[in-house]
Amino acid sequence: MGQCGITSSKTVLVFLNLIFWGAAGILCYVGAYVFITYDDYDHFFEDVYTLIPAVVIIAVGALLFVIGLIGCCATIRESRCGLATFVIILLLVFVTEVVVVVLGYVYRAKVENEVDRSIQKVYKTYNGTNPDAASRAIDYVQRQLHCCGIHNYSDWENTDWFKETKNQSVPLSCCRETSSNCNGSLAYPSDLYSEGCEALVVKKLQEIMMHVIWAALAFAAIQNLEVIEVPDTSFQHLPFPVSSHRPRVVPETRDLDGETVRGLLILLS
Repeated sequence: MGQCGITSSKTVLVFLNLIFWGAAGILCYVGAYVFITYDDYDHFFEDVYTLIPAVVIIAVGALLFVIGLIGCCATIRESRCGLATFVIILLLVFVTEVVVVVLGYVYRAKVENEVDRSIQKVYKTYNGTNPDAASRAIDYVQRQLHCCGIHNYSDWENTDWFKETKNQSVPLSCCRETSSNCNGSLAYPSDLYSEGCEALVVKKLQEIMMHVIWAALAFAAIQNLEVIEVPDTSFQHLPFPVSSHRPRVVPETRDLDGETVRGLLILLS
């Protein structure tokens, strides 16, 4: 019965560590996704510290691959010290993930103000004739998010590029995909995207931060399961003593007969 319990506990813990590795891989993927997506919108959000949560979850994900290996080895070898170290590290990582969630919410709240400040400068410096990185970023965002201008396509009338070209048109990236003959002319507004880009960029960046937050929360939940399962399934069944104290030996006692008692009384007198 005891051996069956030990085997069952090992199986559960090894299975949890496999889930652990899978979740760590997802965590690294989410962090990489944030980096790649941020690169497309970095001209609209200049605060690079926003990437701190993504950096942390990638580091945590990579670290947990190693920690998962330690947990598996400690379980198979039935090492109390290894399992205790495993639990302590998991708790420290859990605290780190709580910090990631807090930072995610902090930077998510800052997105709107940061985008509003940056997008004005980016549109002002747009150059469709000899596009630079910022100009290419505007065209990319307008095509990807199906938007035009900051609030709507009329914002282009206030840009230096619009005034210099004097052709009463907006960039071709403002043209709807369904409008095959669109040339960006303001005379045909139905061919242009009507929604502004600022609100959509804010929404996109906030979604990116929420991916980080949800990934950290989901992983923290898995860690809680692991931390609870280790003491409940392993420490109770491992075949080594829980305490190093030896049991107290109680000396055996015998009843004395009457003659022995009288002899003792004579000696004492």
